[in-house]
Amino acid sequence: MEHLIGREEEKAILQRALLSNEAELVAIYGRRRIGKTFLIRNFYQKELIFEFSGVHNAILSDQLANFAQALTRSVKVSPIDIPGNWRQAFSLLENYVAPLIKKQKRVLFFDEFPWIQTPRSGFMQAFENFWNMWASRQENLVVVICGSAASWMIQKVINNRGGLHNRVTKRIRLLPFNLSETEAYLNSRKIKLDQYQLLQLYMAMGGVPLYLKEVNKGESTAQVLDRTCFNKNGLLHNEFKILFHSLFEEALHHMEVIRALAAKPGGLTRNEIIEVCSLTSGGGTTQLLEELSESGFITPYVPFEKTSRDSIYKLTDEYSIFYMKFIENSKSNGAGVWMRLSESSSWKSWSGLAFESICLKHEQQIKKAIGIADVYTEVSPWRYPAKEKEDGAQIDLLFDRRDNCINLCEIKFSISEFVIDKKYAAALAQKERVFRQKTQTRKTLFLTLITTYGAQKNDSYVNLIQKEITMEALFEN
Repeated sequence: MEHLIGREEEKAILQRALLSNEAELVAIYGRRRIGKTFLIRNFYQKELIFEFSGVHNAILSDQLANFAQALTRSVKVSPIDIPGNWRQAFSLLENYVAPLIKKQKRVLFFDEFPWIQTPRSGFMQAFENFWNMWASRQENLVVVICGSAASWMIQKVINNRGGLHNRVTKRIRLLPFNLSETEAYLNSRKIKLDQYQLLQLYMAMGGVPLYLKEVNKGESTAQVLDRTCFNKNGLLHNEFKILFHSLFEEALHHMEVIRALAAKPGGLTRNEIIEVCSLTSGGGTTQLLEELSESGFITPYVPFEKTSRDSIYKLTDEYSIFYMKFIENSKSNGAGVWMRLSESSSWKSWSGLAFESICLKHEQQIKKAIGIADVYTEVSPWRYPAKEKEDGAQIDLLFDRRDNCINLCEIKFSISEFVIDKKYAAALAQKERVFRQKTQTRKTLFLTLITTYGAQKNDSYVNLIQKEITMEALFEN
């Protein structure tokens, strides 16, 4: 089986479940293509004795037939009769599992769990009964339930108010690879790209393993993007709509919010999203934003010295941003498309925003590079809109530190060494001044520059910049 890259925290959780002295119910969720099934199959390959996956939009009889087939594969005997309902199905499963867990820990895996629960099927009630009345009493049993519909998993399983209330013993939210894991994954496939090429690839695809699997040996990032994004048969050419419709029942509303955030790179508050998308202010909007957030498409940030009620939502899924910027309305296809686009003004604005988004996701690596890994910090963006006779300012990222200091981070993507000219130096000085005036903070401010290849050490740099971080730091573990 293919080697499991990264996922150290997740593997530790799965290992604890295996070593515990009681039954474990593990819930794992995350967007499609992220590697949930691969993680469980790989980590538990020696302990896994039963695996069953729900089928999207399948009727009850088909789900039960698939269950019988899965159990037949596990038992390895003559075909098992299709159960008449889910209570019968779990009774068959108990009879199969009971003798196998007398002396050692074993694992049952229910994949695409939300898809098994069809209307009026009785599946959830039967599963609740299976867990509460039998499985929870088996100290040598681990039951893993997995789903791509993050919101369903949270509402119906993790926050269940019925028979599964507080029954989940371990929870894993699987996110895309970071840059370090992406580099390790591609290296494991004998693909050698320098960090600048890897960064550009990540800016378009993010760290989604199935997308990265599309990269072939000997290809440049431009060739990969031409083939996967700008060819009508490429995996990522129409992935956006397929992805959202597979995750959300009312996907059009989710895509509308995504488009609204794509049009406002600085982010929108909840009330601004409601206004732009003509949503109601009730629980439906809260649920929608939670679904997008838990699935990893958007991220809420609490601004400096504000509360969660003032959160700014940003679109942070690299592929969604790339799709709407370049793929959706593209009339070009085939070889050379990306190279032409990378010479446009659209590419320049996109690259800056995409690099900023990546930096926001790699705050721990930035803290380590700054030298404050062990200092308690609160991380956020900050903005103050310009008003009549009043300068505005926006801070891409700041680290508010317990040691009475604040790192104000300026993030700049550049294809070569960045140069701080006099005009840009004046803009940086203005940002620092406006931040000091409007926040009234007395903390020490450190202007921190995050770039791809570093900056030229001219007088403007020396007089302003206290810390410098290059893209190499983002690839650290």
